Amino acid sequence: MSRRAGHILVAVIALSALASIFFGLRSYSSYLLLRSAYEAGRPQVSSLRAWMTLDHVATTYRVPLNELLPRLGLPPDASRDESLKAIADQRGVPRFDFVRQVQRALGQSAPVPESGQSTGGLTDRILSALLIYGYPALALTLLLGAIGLPLPIGVAAVLAGSLAALGNLRWEWAGMIAVTASFAGDMIAYGIGRAVSDNFLARHGRWIGYSPQRRDNIQALLQRWGGVTVIISRTLTSSLSSVVSIFAGVSRYQFSHFLGFALLGRLIWTSAYLGLGYGMGNNIDAASQFLGNLSGLIIALGVLVVAGAYRAGMMRPEAG
Repeated sequence: MSRRAGHILVAVIALSALASIFFGLRSYSSYLLLRSAYEAGRPQVSSLRAWMTLDHVATTYRVPLNELLPRLGLPPDASRDESLKAIADQRGVPRFDFVRQVQRALGQSAPVPESGQSTGGLTDRILSALLIYGYPALALTLLLGAIGLPLPIGVAAVLAGSLAALGNLRWEWAGMIAVTASFAGDMIAYGIGRAVSDNFLARHGRWIGYSPQRRDNIQALLQRWGGVTVIISRTLTSSLSSVVSIFAGVSRYQFSHFLGFALLGRLIWTSAYLGLGYGMGNNIDAASQFLGNLSGLIIALGVLVVAGAYRAGMMRPEAG
């Protein structure tokens, strides 16, 4: 391994370690806020954040400001544009602790929005499609995402679970459709890898990161850790599932093995993501935020492990 490549690999390891710490802290913070919201009896207030102003909190969670202020020990003339983190800093208390105090204040008697709160642009569009078209929208999103289109399949599965908890979808049908559609996408991606010629890959394979050396490396990886690789790419790193499927086809990984491991991975993935959404119920925003942080943590850890293992493997011959 050249010195330059070694430096790049060290940089990748360092950045992935920092990203793992960042997303790990955010995931833990999201979990604590979610648990605190449930303890307060208002799961919806888990979306509360320190950057929000008093006016924003009162408007979003539909509680009169003149009721909220005394619960927080604030004077009636407190600025409506004061953020929660600014108030926490003025009091000399941790921002996170003050946010949890606001959660408890909102949970005393404050009405909060039900399922109509905004969750963000793309998430809103997926939610609208699921509400309007139901199972076909879920199937199409997961099918195309598994094939390789840049669609947030994890968010779609979580939203489907939330809608099942609300009674808009039946969880049995949602689960069966999610497994079938994502599994079908895996088979199509594998078939694409098997169907394309070496000449086509040589000309256009760079778009999926193809090279003859990488093909040989992945073939060796699949032969040694095939089942584990396929399952992990469908569960912990589901955003990479299409790449692994295509390369499994390119490397001529045994189809019957790929089929079995891919199906097992999709059963695990569907149970976890639909279950997360079902457990969150109408708190769709909290489920999406927690999923985003958790996905970032898993991807960062995956990059860290792979980069570390690769560097250790490259350094071993030099030690001998």
